[in-house]
Amino acid sequence: MAAGRDHLAVARRVIADEAAGLKALSDGLGEGFVQAVDLILQAKGRIIVSGIGKSGHIARKVAATLASTGTPAQFVHPAEASHGDLGMVTSNDIVIALSNSGEAPELANLVAYTRRFDIPLIALSSRAGSTLATQADIRINIPQLGEACGHGVVPTTSTTMSVAVGDALAIALMEARDFTPENFREFHPGGKLGARLAKVSHLMHTGDAIPRVSCDTPMGDALLEISQKGFGVVGVTHPDGTLAGVVTDGDLRRHMDGLMGKTAGAVMTENPTTIAPDALAEEAVAKMSGKITCLFAVTAQNQIAGVLHIHDCLRAGVI
Repeated sequence: MAAGRDHLAVARRVIADEAAGLKALSDGLGEGFVQAVDLILQAKGRIIVSGIGKSGHIARKVAATLASTGTPAQFVHPAEASHGDLGMVTSNDIVIALSNSGEAPELANLVAYTRRFDIPLIALSSRAGSTLATQADIRINIPQLGEACGHGVVPTTSTTMSVAVGDALAIALMEARDFTPENFREFHPGGKLGARLAKVSHLMHTGDAIPRVSCDTPMGDALLEISQKGFGVVGVTHPDGTLAGVVTDGDLRRHMDGLMGKTAGAVMTENPTTIAPDALAEEAVAKMSGKITCLFAVTAQNQIAGVLHIHDCLRAGVI
């Protein structure tokens, strides 16, 4: 048990050290960060992110985060760059180079290439006087703090701060571009994340698939529409096409006596629960609680745009 407590003490010390590093980073972040965001916003090409070792792993993550939030980006391995991959870097691109010491020899050829062809270079380093920092057009400084290992040899606090800067760049750029959840979904169409960001309009049935009848439609015809369309419900419309109500199985049970002699308008439930076509599918699921399994998507003018069934949400992975 004592050993377990020791492990927890180490973990808490590491996390506290890294939290202190993030606080120092936030307090010290300055004009270099602003310049980097402004420069990237003007980029005509891609953002090339590079680094070696642990910085290389972070650079890959930064490139992926930028690309997924509306800033075209690509990781280029500095060693591979020296063997032909410099051809991936064009004069329209911007290079972000990560190196805690600023002296990684593997970055030398990439840095020299940016200087030769006047390609903007952003340095992410903890040493303002390093080769990388002095060669760069813009410098984002990482505070020089001890690593969480206590010996200064295991990249921990420094790498945490580097990841945080990459995230800060991505989100600052995303907000500057008014990047919306809909834009985000375009880059994340698969998996749970894409499903969560799906809109009702992406999943709903439209056109002839929509079960609908007019208020004066005999219930015999309304039942045929329910059966043919297969949603277990039918929308009932006014003469101008707006939604007046819905007929569900519950309505059928309540009006069973003399049902076939009635019209859809006499049987329907007025003012049913509906959803906007541009609402998130998750919102529709929240509304389909209890006995509701189907929603009509209506416009601001109460015109039927589509119909969404709970099974559509299940198939899309929203639930």
